[in-house]
Amino acid sequence: MTKTSHDDLALRLRAAYAAGAVPPLRDGLDPTDADGAYAVQTINTRYWVAAGRRIVGRKAGLTAKAVQTQLGVDQPDFGVLFDDMRIADGGALDPARTLQPKAEAEIAFVLGADLPDPATTVEQVAAAVASVHAAIEIVDSRITDWKISFADTVADNGSSAFFVLSQTGLSLAGLDLEGAAMEMKFNGAVVSTGIGAAALGNPLNAAAWLAQTLAARGEPLKAGDVLLAGALGPMVALTPGDHVDVRIAGIGACSFTYGEG
Repeated sequence: MTKTSHDDLALRLRAAYAAGAVPPLRDGLDPTDADGAYAVQTINTRYWVAAGRRIVGRKAGLTAKAVQTQLGVDQPDFGVLFDDMRIADGGALDPARTLQPKAEAEIAFVLGADLPDPATTVEQVAAAVASVHAAIEIVDSRITDWKISFADTVADNGSSAFFVLSQTGLSLAGLDLEGAAMEMKFNGAVVSTGIGAAALGNPLNAAAWLAQTLAARGEPLKAGDVLLAGALGPMVALTPGDHVDVRIAGIGACSFTYGEG
């Protein structure tokens, strides 16, 4: 049987944003086909940039070993962040803009310098960080019922949707990223807890992996880029009307409402 082309898979995913979720992409991608999945992601990234969307950073996913094991891989993945994916701290997200969203708490970095070296070290990343933020990533999937393989989520831009950064960022100096305790509340009730070490042992490790991977692909991180470094605890499905509040000890807090603000 002839496999569906990468271009056709990319078109299918783009259409799903408006038409609704689609079955897993098994007709064109084997579950662990990283090269093919990133090829599909790149096709759509170029399409959206040509349509006027602006890249403002990257997100790291699959930074928890348990999730990697679940999907049969031994590495994280990444997706692209566009300017229209950002929600203001304290703002609102219209449920009509999502399909099957979930929220997760993360630590984010904003870069103050380029990271062009495929051998970028954690120390070089730390030196390039301009500010550290508490963050919420609203993940979503164009794949029906979140029945994703590694290839599905990579092709689908890392199952990305929207993100929130704390309005105020901190200098990296003196922060305990590994030990930072996270608490996420929906409507005042705790729904997820975690710690900074959940992101590859330290969110800076996830940022260094991103820097190395993207530089090797000829798409290096730039000054001003936002980096979402991976979930600190379990993601939780959103229901219209939910108010989401994240607090990360020593880092900060941010929030948004899934519905009318």
